[in-house]
Order: sequence, then C-alpha cells, then structure tokens
Amino acid sequence: MNLDLFSDSPGDKPQALTALELASQQALQLRKILHRYAHAYYTLDAPEIPDAEYDRLFRQLQEIENQYPSLASADSPTQRVGGAVLPEFSTVRHRVQMLSIRTETDTEDTGAIAFDARIRKELGLTEDAVQVDYVAELKFDGLAMSLRYEHGVLVQAATRGDGEHGEDVTHNIRTIGQIPLQLPVDVPAVLEVRGEVYMRRDDFESLNQRQLHKISEGIKGEKTFVNPRNAAAGAVRQLDSNIAAQRPLSFFAYGLGELAGWPKGVPPFEHHYALLQTLKTWGFPIAAQTKCVSGATGLIAFHRDIAQQRDSLPYDIDGVVYKVNELALQEKLGFVTREPRWAVAHKYPAQEELTTVLAIDVQVGRTGKLTPVAKLAPVFVGGVTVTNATLHNEDEARRKDVRVGDTVIVRRAGDVIPEVVGVVFERRQLGAEIFTMPHICPVCASPAMRDEDEADYRCTGGLFCGAQRKQAFLHFAQRRAVEVDGLGEKLIDQLVDAGVISSLPDLYKLGLTALVQLDRMAEKSAQNILKALEASKETSLPRFIYGLGIRHVGEATAKEFARHFGNLDALMNASLDELLQVADVGPIVAQSVITFFAQAHHQEIVAQLRACGVRWEEGPPAERTALPLTGRTVVLTGTLPSLSREDAKAMLEAAGAKVAGSVSQKTSYVVAGSEAGSKLEKALTLGVPVLDEAGLLALLKGDSHDGS
Repeated sequence: MNLDLFSDSPGDKPQALTALELASQQALQLRKILHRYAHAYYTLDAPEIPDAEYDRLFRQLQEIENQYPSLASADSPTQRVGGAVLPEFSTVRHRVQMLSIRTETDTEDTGAIAFDARIRKELGLTEDAVQVDYVAELKFDGLAMSLRYEHGVLVQAATRGDGEHGEDVTHNIRTIGQIPLQLPVDVPAVLEVRGEVYMRRDDFESLNQRQLHKISEGIKGEKTFVNPRNAAAGAVRQLDSNIAAQRPLSFFAYGLGELAGWPKGVPPFEHHYALLQTLKTWGFPIAAQTKCVSGATGLIAFHRDIAQQRDSLPYDIDGVVYKVNELALQEKLGFVTREPRWAVAHKYPAQEELTTVLAIDVQVGRTGKLTPVAKLAPVFVGGVTVTNATLHNEDEARRKDVRVGDTVIVRRAGDVIPEVVGVVFERRQLGAEIFTMPHICPVCASPAMRDEDEADYRCTGGLFCGAQRKQAFLHFAQRRAVEVDGLGEKLIDQLVDAGVISSLPDLYKLGLTALVQLDRMAEKSAQNILKALEASKETSLPRFIYGLGIRHVGEATAKEFARHFGNLDALMNASLDELLQVADVGPIVAQSVITFFAQAHHQEIVAQLRACGVRWEEGPPAERTALPLTGRTVVLTGTLPSLSREDAKAMLEAAGAKVAGSVSQKTSYVVAGSEAGSKLEKALTLGVPVLDEAGLLALLKGDSHDGS
C-alpha cells in the first residue's frame, strides 16, 4: 500500500500512532480527496485528475477498509460499489409527501398562457400588475427519488411510491456517482433532496449493446431494455446492488422535502431558483437548461426553446415544468387535492413514427364494445415498442381508410393507448381491401349492434359473452343490483379465470370446496360468500332487472319497468309499442330490451336463475297516476343534515322525479348540502334553482319553490 500521500512533513513532530489510528486518518483523508474529485467529475464536469489516478486512490481506500472493516463508513466512495443482496425492499413513509404536479395537456403556447392566467387570478393580480417570476425546468423521463441526509450523510433513498410511502432503495442509489454520499458541514441536520434518477441515451445504448453481447454468448436470463426509463427503474429496484452498479444511472435534483436544523436558523434562500443553486453548491447536479423567466411570454419562449433542443438532449424528457419562483408565493398559493397550485408540467406534442399494418383485428371489451385494432410491425415510439394501435371504431377506420399492408403514422402520447393517426397513401399496395366492421361478435357470435346516435358497435351477448363475463358478474353482484356482499372484482377474476363460473346461475351452484381452493380464501370467508349468495336470492324486481345489465337500462328505468309491468314475464314478452308506453322510455331503450330478451341464451339464464331460487315479489301492473315531480330532473350534491344520498334519491324517484348525476340547462333543481362542489357552482352559473334539505322536503310535499 502506497502511503506517501500521508507521511509527516520534516517539520512535524513524530507521534506514536497505532496501526488502526494511522489507517483511520488515512481513510478519512482519502475519502475527503475522492469526494472532491468525484464532485469535480460528476457535478462540475471538470475533472481534476486522470481516471487512472482516481482509480489508484480509490483502490488504496478499498485496501484500508478491507484490512480494517470497522473503518468502512456509509459515506465512503467505496460504498457505491455493489454490496449484499437484500431479501426484499422495506417501505419508507415520506415525512413530507412526494406530490405529483398537474399536467397541462394543451401542448401549444396557450398551455403556458393558461397557467400564468391561473396563477395571476389566484394571487389577485390585475392586468397591469407586475409579471410573476417563474423557474422553468425540464421534465425528465425517469424515476422520482427522495434522498435523506442526516448531519450531511446519506442515510436513505426512497422511490415516490404512492406519494406517502415508497421503497427503500438506498443500496442501489449509492451506486450512482452523481449523488453525494456526504455533504458540506453547513447543511441542515435533516435534509431531504428530491430529484429524478434517469439513464442517458448513450449509456442506454451501451447497456443494450452489452446485453446483446451476453445474449449472443448464451448467458441465460439476459435481455435488452425497451427504453432508458424502464432500464433506470429496473436498476433502482434490483435487490442485488452489484447489478445496479453495472447499469449507468444519473441524477438531477429539483427540490426539497423535509428540512430541520438549519445551521444559522433560517434557510439561505427565499426563491426556488436560489434553492437550486444552493443544492448545486452542496454537490447535486442541476440541469443546465433551468432558468428564471417572467410571465407567460417567458414561459412560452422556454417551452419553444426546449422543443428545439429536445432531440439533441443527451436524455429523454416529455415536457417542461413551470414553478412560481418566490417561495412565499408558493406557500400562499398552496395545494389543491394532492397537487401544488404553483407548479405545472407542460407537455410537448405526441411523438409519431411510421410503421406497417400487418392485420386488423376486432377486440371486445368488458362492456361489449367492439374496437378495431391495427396489428403493427414493431415500432419504437413514445418511449416504448408499439405493436398494436387502436382505430377506435368503424367510422374512424373508414375516415382514415386504414387497410392491411398500409404504411401508417402511429402516435403515442405519454401513457395514452397508441393510435393510428393517418395513412401514407402513396405507399399503398395495389389491391388493398377496405376494412369492414363485423356485425357478429368475434367472441360469442352474438349480433353486434350500433345505436343511431353512437359510433361503437356492441356485442348483444351480454350475460353470455365471454369477453363481458366478468363485467356481468360485477354488475349483477353490486349493491344497487342483486347485491352479493363480498363478491368483488378480485374474487370474480379468480372464479372466472379458474373456470369455476361462466354464467350467472353458476354463482348459486358454488360450493365450499370450490371456494376454499382459491388463493387467500379461508373457510370462514368462503362460508360468508355462500351466506351472501343465499341472502341475495331474496331481491326485488327492479333490482333484478337492473342486475341483468341490459344496455341503456339504469336503476330508474328498471324501476319504471317493474312499476309498469308488475312482473318479469310481461317485460320479457313486451312489444316495442308496449315498451314505449313506459315513462321516460324511448325507441333506443325499447329496442335494447327487445334485443336482449330475444336471445335464447338470455332467456335460459333468467330461467336458470329462477330455478336456483332467485325470487322477487310480483303483482299487477301499477296504476299510472300523476306524480307531483313527473318530468322534473333533480341533482343531489354535498351532504344533507339528516337524509342520506340514497334516501333522498328514493324519495325523489317515488315522487316521479328523475335523479341525474350532472347539472345542465335541463336540470329542474339542485339539492345542495354541506361541502357541495362544482355541481353547485354550475347550478348558480346556469341559474338553476338550488334547494337545501328543508326546501327538498317542502318540494316533496308539493310546495312551490323557485330556489334559494
């Protein structure tokens, strides 16, 4: 070991030090020197020594720590090298939530103008008031990270997770050279730095080249990565930090979390930009493009400038971020729900690429919607490899005239499903056939129908169609329908995927043995499900009709059918004219009912449910009497003092009113309780009469009301 660096100068008085004490001093000095060189290399981009010299000093420190393990410390540069494999990640509770910021989807200049206008409105600024100052930053396409330092030493790194809890990934974050393990002495006693872990494009390409080489050598378990972000996220979540250390990750800081114990009692900054510069002096990388701008004009200029640079940046971004610069104004603006009012992410237009249509398939969704999907030659667009793209519906496919063999433009924006936005017609092959939407469900062969006012074809198979099976069970078992307590989405998924149930009557044929064989299903839970199924056999005619999931038949319409016909058979056998005599039932709803009950498999399912013991009270058709609120539409919002939402709704419907979920010019009244939100605001804007609970009760008694 070369110790010349630490030998006493001729003027020093020799001291008797033990080998451990001498090694401790040497390790301390080496760590200090290596931290300085690393800061110059990673943060300042101005190396002070050749790589070979850095490596020599690094190896000296390794030798000391290997010889004296007690001298190894958490802030040592050697800790960036992979360590032990962890059995699992532990959960970290963020002391200051890692909140997401709102996304401005208007990718034009007007998106920046709208944000500035909102800020000025919130601050009560007039048109002739001074411009608001902002910090404009890049929106990195990486993984949000929180770095916790205590007394200047990195003690924990955690992912964003759900904003309140994240994963402890400290062992992997230590491998990132740009992240300081030790900070200067003038930092707060507790400091949480928030930022983004990412992978540069050149590092990503090099990584994939190494992976391809491993694959060519027949090394099992190796693969290439789809995009830099996924590669970075995968590296951060490695249980073995040796693997993480082999993947070239980088970091940018952009904010703070928890702070405590400032050396001089107060922070050395009052603006966000000064905060970032302080982080830079402490050793954290800050994107060079970050700048201060004023007003909407400054935001627009920054957005345009970065758009021009986007493709030449060494890393991926998917937009820019605007933040109010003055921290006091940030505090004044505060938060809405889980997002700060003082910040926004301004996206760029969707990225597009060319590829070829290999086939056009038709997929059936959980609600029976038929969607044409273009099967594509794989293309890398929007950060992922795309092989499928939606054509939305028959009209869109016809309008764009997409055909098999066409060269098409594929767009993918953020996490939105990829879509075909256009055809390169000059490349079309001779004889390419026009796409025709099938009128038969490709899953169950039931007729597929399209309402006059809709763009989508839908399978009429309903309870019979395999693609709609899970949705049919969920709808039937919900609280407002037949209600089977405990029969939720996860359990239905298990039962259907295991082939235990395939149609509604199968629910009432379930036994204890079949249930307890499911994952995480204890005998007691299985018994509770069976009891709930038995209890659900006693239902009402409106609930049963609604539970069948007939298209366009909601709760209110189901009640009208039950009231009008009195029994299910009369409804099943009703003609179009007879259905049209039901209150609030038009041609579309009437035809939907006829189509549903005309199918033999639906009649069979109803018969089997009856045979399984599902029953309800029936009687003669109700006499049609004029109800006080017939023809009126009422919207409920907020919490009433004594009436529950369900009770108020039932009382209104009993009086003949239709209870709607949204406010429009056709709304007769809005009943508002405490914590009423946007519905109340819209009612006041449209001039719709607003009632409180007392007003509602008076209305139900027949008293006249003009609103309050």
